[in-house]
Amino acid sequence: MPSPRRNVEGRPLGASAANCSSSVPGSPAHGGGGGGRFEFQALLSGRTGADPACARLRASESPVHRRGSFPLAAAGPAPAPPAPPPEDDRMTLNPSFLAIALRSLLAIDLWLSKKLGVCAGESSSWGSARPLMKLLEISGHGVPWLLGTLYCLSRSDSWAGREVLMNLLFALLLDLLLVAAMKGLVRRRRPAHNQMDMFFTLSVDKYSFPSGHTTRAALVSRFILNHLVLAIPLRVLVVLWAFILGLSRVMLGRHNVTDVAFGFFVGYMQYSIVDYFWLSPHNAPFLFVLWNQQ
Repeated sequence: MPSPRRNVEGRPLGASAANCSSSVPGSPAHGGGGGGRFEFQALLSGRTGADPACARLRASESPVHRRGSFPLAAAGPAPAPPAPPPEDDRMTLNPSFLAIALRSLLAIDLWLSKKLGVCAGESSSWGSARPLMKLLEISGHGVPWLLGTLYCLSRSDSWAGREVLMNLLFALLLDLLLVAAMKGLVRRRRPAHNQMDMFFTLSVDKYSFPSGHTTRAALVSRFILNHLVLAIPLRVLVVLWAFILGLSRVMLGRHNVTDVAFGFFVGYMQYSIVDYFWLSPHNAPFLFVLWNQQ
């Protein structure tokens, strides 16, 4: 005779179903006529010491379980929404329009500077013109201009000439200090295709922004055009010298295009500072008296 089907605990399946049905009020075995499902679920959740097999059977017959939801015992509070990212992360993920524009301009600057660096090396497309460009570089260096101004100042025998040369010396010293300060603050490296074979470099000359040769060319050219009476062809030559000197800085690979452009602006504004604080025997007599004694 075949044995009756048994459940997981080894009990007959019919007995388990009978026990479950007899323990629920409202079932036929309990004497009730048909108490609703809500009463059945309330009693199911309230009985903690019931038979585990009955609990599993009740859960399988529950309408909540039939809909594919989680069991009632596993239901918990809803998970909290994720916290928003910090402000710095949000700025990184969503950069502003200004940051995108600056990065685009920087990329164009680097690309154009590399394209114009045709004399950066002997193997470049215009490598044969590199010695001429280096000679032009020396013409805009600060050391020749300082030494030449000091020599002319020592040989001058007129008050007007000394006044002009004294202010030119003041302009050159101001240019050296301001350019060195800006290079130390910005610390922009020179282009990667540059060769560090410059004439008489200092520690700050390893930085690129702004171009000191370009600021000096713009400052000296404006100074000469305003305080030396020159013919029209000579004035044109002075302007061409300043422009070609600035262009040669990019062709030699010494600077980027923005370094030279900002250098022209700084040099132009430096002359305005020199003109505002113009030194004369009236406002700085001690300088001229000291120079006369020497």
